Amino acid sequence: MKALIIDDEFNVRYVIRHLGQWKQHGITDVLEAANGEEGKKIIERQNPEIIFTDIKMPGISGIEIMEWLNSIDYSGKVIFITGFDDYSFMRKAIQFNSFDYLLKPIEADPFNNTLSAAIESWQSEKEERQNKETGVLEEVKRFRMNQVVTQACLGEPFEESEVASFLPLADEYDVTLISFYHMHHSEPYIQLLADELFNQDWGNAFALQHDQNLCLVISTPKHWLAIEEWISHQFDIPVRLVSGKTLRLLNEIPRLYQEIQKTMDDQKYRSIHRLNDLDDAQRMQNIVDFVETHYMEELSLEKLANRFFLSREHISRKFKQQTGMPLSKYIMNLRIDQAKSWLSETDESILSISLMLGYQDEKYFSKLFKKVVGITPFEYRNLDKKLALTK
Repeated sequence: MKALIIDDEFNVRYVIRHLGQWKQHGITDVLEAANGEEGKKIIERQNPEIIFTDIKMPGISGIEIMEWLNSIDYSGKVIFITGFDDYSFMRKAIQFNSFDYLLKPIEADPFNNTLSAAIESWQSEKEERQNKETGVLEEVKRFRMNQVVTQACLGEPFEESEVASFLPLADEYDVTLISFYHMHHSEPYIQLLADELFNQDWGNAFALQHDQNLCLVISTPKHWLAIEEWISHQFDIPVRLVSGKTLRLLNEIPRLYQEIQKTMDDQKYRSIHRLNDLDDAQRMQNIVDFVETHYMEELSLEKLANRFFLSREHISRKFKQQTGMPLSKYIMNLRIDQAKSWLSETDESILSISLMLGYQDEKYFSKLFKKVVGITPFEYRNLDKKLALTK
């Protein structure tokens, strides 16, 4: 560790050099500069961690040095030394983030106390910077791992050696696809699993970037049961999975991924963690809210099952319990209510309204409307206009 003394008075530099308990605080080099210009050159060459500088000096002042240090993101500690007990100097020192402010003549105890505090602060911040840099590097590495494996799953070009660097050495691997419920934040769970697999030397877990709800696990043979047991104890959210695929060559990743993705889409998956009553009730309310938002789109029990991690039979039964009617009838009523609003409030044609509601056949829509309302859309619009005139 290095310290630099910048002062145009030789006697001041001499006193500071001999007062400082340098070795006791881990300072191995004490450098000197007779003015600000010389001090800047030493800083550029030596990068001292601690700087003591006079404020008033011929040429470049201590304040100007501090301004320059701020502009280059200097991470060390600067202590101003001056013979002027002037608040304007003190205010400048505070403004430019100096560590402390000492008045001449310099006394041993205050000086060494400030030196000790400055070094302690610098070391603490150094650890924080190192931890931050380590965290950033880990985050970049994690992003790259997920990116490469996602490319492999999607059949895009990838380096097999790079994928291999993310995995323990093995002749073959087990491949498992895990799917998370879309309203749960999956990233921390995937990272937790990845850390456990790494610590146990069992493999790795990759968050697939094209679908934030999917995680691909590549693990060494004979460990999946232990992994699944760990998931069942550590995850407090439900997941579903497709496992049992063996990966012998890394270039088989695209093919295997397509196979297990199709198995997942066909709902031939297993689930971990059963829903409790509260979670089940919330999930059903989420489904009702989703239907009420997307009722003009093509909705089916299968689509809702894929999105909300429940079986079609469970959704069908619970939806009717919650709304008092089957899904198809609930959607139809929402569409008819919307049609009535458009017929009353707009000049949109009946064909246009039927298309916006997801009905490609105007005649079918009109029959459906009459079955529910009792009159045709044309009759409803005319009746509504007559009622408006009588008001």
